[in-house]
Amino acid sequence: MLGRMIGLVVGMSLMASAGLGEAADKAPAKADQAKAVIKTKFGDMEIKFFPDKAPNHVQNFVKLARSGFYDKTIFHRVIPGFMIQGGDPNTKDPNKPDTYGMGGPAERVKAEFNDVPHRRGILSMARTNDPNSAGSQFFIVVKDSNFLDGQYTVFGEVVKGIEVADKIVNLPRNGRDLPNERVEITVAVE
Repeated sequence: MLGRMIGLVVGMSLMASAGLGEAADKAPAKADQAKAVIKTKFGDMEIKFFPDKAPNHVQNFVKLARSGFYDKTIFHRVIPGFMIQGGDPNTKDPNKPDTYGMGGPAERVKAEFNDVPHRRGILSMARTNDPNSAGSQFFIVVKDSNFLDGQYTVFGEVVKGIEVADKIVNLPRNGRDLPNERVEITVAVE
């Protein structure tokens, strides 16, 4: 079971490329001072970033969010007792679920492993087997998952609204851990 969970997080990431819009140039606050709100039909999750631990991951997420990259993507992988995963631009197309988990931007972010443990509420970056392959896909841990420590880059934490992640992780899902119900997100950065 543990091997399956690790394989799912590791295996689903970032192979396709997608462009970023001009909106990325708008930067009302510095990335290292920003916070984000992930909005869903189940409520909002407020994110505090860790720019001192993973500055490039924070900057990447903020840039993508400000460009609208994450808007109308879904949480495409939910594993009760573990995590919810989102951020794949392929998920904007409800007719191509076979491509979910394979999308991302052209740019990659090098690993910034740090000493923050993967405890409940942590925001971490998904990747392939290559530690330096992070792009846009992220996951939120719903239960302490210390077996991920030192293998995935922690770059933030849900400080308000973790009960939203609890609702999402418990949705009925198919054999690929894709929820039967689409849970679209928008990400606002302040």
